[in-house]
Amino acid sequence: MEEGVDVAVRIAELPDSSMQAVRVGRVRRVLVAAPAYLQAHAAPRRPEDLSEHVTISASGVAMQPEWRFTIDGRATTQRVTPRMRTTTNDSAISAALAGLGIARLLSYQAAPHVASGALVPLLEDFEGEPVPIHVVHQEGRRATQKVRNFIDMAVELLRANPALR
Repeated sequence: MEEGVDVAVRIAELPDSSMQAVRVGRVRRVLVAAPAYLQAHAAPRRPEDLSEHVTISASGVAMQPEWRFTIDGRATTQRVTPRMRTTTNDSAISAALAGLGIARLLSYQAAPHVASGALVPLLEDFEGEPVPIHVVHQEGRRATQKVRNFIDMAVELLRANPALR
C-alpha cells in the first residue's frame, strides 16, 4: 500500500492485518515433467527418488532448494540439487516443456500444459496442503467506485478459473 497499489493478488496464508481480503481460490505446488523426459527416465515414485533426477528450480534465492511434501500425513522436506536454476517460472516451464527435467510450479501455471498433455504431473500423492489465494485491498467500504468495480471483477474471474479450485 505504501507503493500506491490499490489491489493485490496474494498467494499465501495471510497474517492478521488491517487490510481487507477476499479468498478467491487456492493452488497447489506440483511437480511436472514432459513425456520425453519421462521416456528417458523412470518417473519418481517417492520424493526421495528426486535425487536421481534432473530438477529445475525456479527460485533465485535458495542455493539448495528444499521442496516440501506430505508423507504419511506428515510434512517433510526433500533437498534437491537442481541442474538448472532460473529466476522465473516461465523459464522453468519452458525448460520442462523441452524435456530438460522435473520442475516444481504452482498448479495454475502448469494447468494448461497438463491439460494439453505437454507436461505430466508427478508425485501427486505427496503434495502438501494447497495455498490460498486472496484479493487484498486496504480501503474497505471507502474504496472508490473504480477500485470496488475492479475488485468485484477480479474476484469473479479468479473464482471462475478452474485452475484455482
